[in-house]
Amino acid sequence: MNPKKKALGRGLSAILESPETDITSKDISGDFVAGAIASLPIEQIESNPFQPREEFNPEALSELAESIKEQGIIQPITVRKMGYDKYQLISGERRLKASKLAGLTEIPCYIRIANDQQMLEMALVENIQRESLNALEIAISYQRLLDECELTQEELSQRVGKNRTTVTNYLRLLKLPAEVQVAVRDNKITMGHARALINIDDQLTQTTILRNIILKDLSVREVEEIVRNLNRQPAAPQEKQTVSIPEDIENFRDQIAGKFNTKVNVSMNNKGKGNIVINFGSQKQLRSILEEMISR
Repeated sequence: MNPKKKALGRGLSAILESPETDITSKDISGDFVAGAIASLPIEQIESNPFQPREEFNPEALSELAESIKEQGIIQPITVRKMGYDKYQLISGERRLKASKLAGLTEIPCYIRIANDQQMLEMALVENIQRESLNALEIAISYQRLLDECELTQEELSQRVGKNRTTVTNYLRLLKLPAEVQVAVRDNKITMGHARALINIDDQLTQTTILRNIILKDLSVREVEEIVRNLNRQPAAPQEKQTVSIPEDIENFRDQIAGKFNTKVNVSMNNKGKGNIVINFGSQKQLRSILEEMISR
């Protein structure tokens, strides 16, 4: 297996290289052998109902169409046979759309046979690997592979050739508020911005920071610093562990209070440390108390 195919992931390459998915004998559209490429009328190819990508950049499609006019289709699309003169796209919708714009009536195709689940997995993995999907589209594609193809995250990471942490980071985007997801989809913020916002629990705070990112053009590092500051909880003040004042100390306190004709407070912790507070109502009373204490 060459490096490029290996990068596609075990799931996709296994399907594409499986003899059961190739036309290996006579077909109603001609004689084909395994791995052959057939040139099929574009009008006979219907769109893939499992296509994960919903939006295509018109300018990029036009550029590809111009390239196709000049150099033709370099990489064939992949279709599955549905019946007489009827095919369904498995992967390559961008190339198919650009070929229509270029005015082509036929397009080179790999013809495969696949059931719906195989087809869905092939389309999703092919798009993840070969198309410039935005981060949200990748996240949705990953989630569909988990849900509709019943893969575990470990199996998914093997299929798409990414480590599990990367897969998890994409999937976490789907837990963000809708406003943040739309900003990722529309490339108003990057994957890095979104990952920083994930670490905030409050949705209102997430959307408030999102608006500041867009308004002030904040960098990912600036957002990460904002989030770090928000998550730094002020240290809770330690409660003083007070203990009951011994009776003899209480007696001394009462004597002092009586002598100075004021309120006296005594507090003590379990280590015997504490303080004594003598209240006064005026500067005159304070001077009287101090003079009495010094004279002693």
